[in-house]
Amino acid sequence: MNLIEGIEFANPGFFWLLLLLPITIGWYIWKNRVLQGTIRMSTIAGFMRVKSSYAVLRHYDIVLRSFALILIIAALARPQSALSWENSTTEGIDIVIATDISGSMLSEDLKPNRLEAGKNIAMDFIKDRPDDRIGLVVFSGESFTQCPLTIDHDVLINLFKDVNNGIIDDGTAIGMGLATAVNRLKESEAKSKVVILLTDGSNNAGSIPPITAAEIAKKMNVRVYTVGVGTKGYAPYPVKTSQGIQYQQVPVTIDEPTLANIAKITGGKYFRATNNEKLKAIYQQIDNLEKAKIAVTQYHKKTERFLPLALIALGLLLLEFALRNTLFKGALT
Repeated sequence: MNLIEGIEFANPGFFWLLLLLPITIGWYIWKNRVLQGTIRMSTIAGFMRVKSSYAVLRHYDIVLRSFALILIIAALARPQSALSWENSTTEGIDIVIATDISGSMLSEDLKPNRLEAGKNIAMDFIKDRPDDRIGLVVFSGESFTQCPLTIDHDVLINLFKDVNNGIIDDGTAIGMGLATAVNRLKESEAKSKVVILLTDGSNNAGSIPPITAAEIAKKMNVRVYTVGVGTKGYAPYPVKTSQGIQYQQVPVTIDEPTLANIAKITGGKYFRATNNEKLKAIYQQIDNLEKAKIAVTQYHKKTERFLPLALIALGLLLLEFALRNTLFKGALT
């Protein structure tokens, strides 16, 4: 029973005892009338000048007892503050982002360049999926794990920020990058296991062919979304010279058939990102495709609130007892 916002009563049936209140007051009035004696006087003019200092407090006892009775009944009804909340648990999705950091990723057809655009948009993707474990693999001529699967996305994002071209030998080992990402998921017990592989070139390094890595992913029930990043035709590439940075137009050579085949083998999807907006839209599509089912569990916490009422009632009864035996002793009848 909820009588006051946020307060419930476990035993509301005790409120029927409030019917005792008018009975108690009626009995008090009747008793006072019965106990009052009568005397005939020829005149009461002499008494009119006598003012009793206790007249206003004549009925203090019934007032204090009545309030105490109300509080005792309310305490017996067991008021409780009710706090409820929901706990959402997901089936669980483990995601590994495998990103190309080869020299060609410095091309500036995406702004400020392919590598930084990919990092920034991927970090926004990570922030939008707080319930998933996400890891990071980087590759160029070889591959390594920058961050294992983690739910601590602040750590992951900080490690993502540290990713730069040149930290490993140059080249494009797509097969190695995918194999390393899949390896990070081999111990995963998640309902859904996903790799997002981003590259701007063709496989020209590493000991594992991309299709072989895709077959391994398929056997491990890992779905791979492949993203080819780069404009069509030629892209501006910065070259350091004695006169400073100069730009050369270099051909964009993304192996789209291989990337599409990887996605097909694993049940994923291939995307092509020719600018920042399209890359962002691709991550949004992947975000929508990989939504975990949410099981919502409701929790209720109740705290007993009868003690303050019981203490106040006890205080009123003690006050009535103290007044009756001290200040008003013999003064009121």
